[in-house]
Amino acid sequence: LAAAVRACLRGKGCGRLGVRAFSSRAPGDAPGGSKLTRAWQAEGIRNVVLSNPQRRNALSLAMLTSLREDLLRDIDSPDLRVIIISGEGPVFSSGHDLKELSHETGEKYHLEVFETCAEVMTLLSKLPVPVIAKVNGLATAAGCQLVASCDIAVASEESKFATPGVNVGLFCSTPAVPVGRSLPRKVALEMLFTGEPLTAPEALLHGLVSRVVPAEKLEEETLRIARKICESSRSVLALGKAAFYKQMAQDVETAYRITTRVMVDNLALEDGQEGIEAFLRKRKPIWSRSGCKESP
Repeated sequence: LAAAVRACLRGKGCGRLGVRAFSSRAPGDAPGGSKLTRAWQAEGIRNVVLSNPQRRNALSLAMLTSLREDLLRDIDSPDLRVIIISGEGPVFSSGHDLKELSHETGEKYHLEVFETCAEVMTLLSKLPVPVIAKVNGLATAAGCQLVASCDIAVASEESKFATPGVNVGLFCSTPAVPVGRSLPRKVALEMLFTGEPLTAPEALLHGLVSRVVPAEKLEEETLRIARKICESSRSVLALGKAAFYKQMAQDVETAYRITTRVMVDNLALEDGQEGIEAFLRKRKPIWSRSGCKESP
């Protein structure tokens, strides 16, 4: 698969190897209209790479738009089971492009940048498939926000995470939304008040990332998790993911009411019944393409 992806990225043999590659461009953001994101999909796994290392993969308005397009493309296809987001180069993402936030660009443009960013970040939890952040390097400000907004995050040991906006006079208020929901309050506020970074082990300790591995094992471990996800029913995962985020915003009693109904709905799915029958008969389940049809 790795060889297939490399060949595909060189523009050779994608169709023969079953790898679909696509990219999004936004003229004016990168020199020569070069690609802002690269994406390919194979064996149920879509890789989306922030691909503007010259600008430290800054989440400019064009980059955010490009990322949104790659996330949403064929999102309802049963062939898509999981998405991995990574960054090209030594920086996962440095956050917003501060050149776009100068006085010259104006309040209307500033509002569009932050509204688009919020839309992309909230989109991640609404997608019907799990989203994994694969972090190898620095993730700061809105880049840290992106990591915190993903369902799962795997980081290399050298990675660091920071919300340093306070150091340039722009408090990381929007990154604080997912960061403050991923970390204990006092840890999040220390990051926000001081701008000092968390190391990867600290990020793991406090819950910002799921796993920390040596850099040379990052790809292997991320793919291992993605392939494990691919073994499960897409429809069951979609139902469970939506229910998880919905109940998290509720009090405990309301959460139980919501998830009780979801458990019953899960049993009504074709894949819900298939999984139970397979377990009872001691065989592997055979998931349907969609799994959304109610069982008779």
